Amino acid sequence: MLNDPLANALSSALSYDKCGRKEVIINPVSRVIRKVFTILQDNFFVGSFDELSEARGGIIKLHLLGNVNACGVIKPKFSVTLDTYEKFEKRYLPAKDFGILIVSTSKGIMTHEEAKRAGIGGRLLAYCY
Repeated sequence: MLNDPLANALSSALSYDKCGRKEVIINPVSRVIRKVFTILQDNFFVGSFDELSEARGGIIKLHLLGNVNACGVIKPKFSVTLDTYEKFEKRYLPAKDFGILIVSTSKGIMTHEEAKRAGIGGRLLAYCY
């Protein structure tokens, strides 16, 4: 039974990446999971991903680059404002300007750097470095 599909997807990607595998099958897939992997792809943590099934639940094949040191979800999903990003960067990232926090905002899901530039807060979803 899957209680948190995003946590399972990130955990699978991390464990396959640590084993040296080049691809992993992620199932089930939601819009949030697709967007998180798109952000990780834009920041060069993972490679491209292919849709194997667009049916309910969905399946994607994620190509791995070997660039992930650690990633995971943030529970509980803390609310973050413009002046509290630094506190959570210190808590979840190993060094300044190293890694990303993924934030769900009113403008969509984005990295914490994009949210700071836009001047908006949101809820923390995940981290990756």
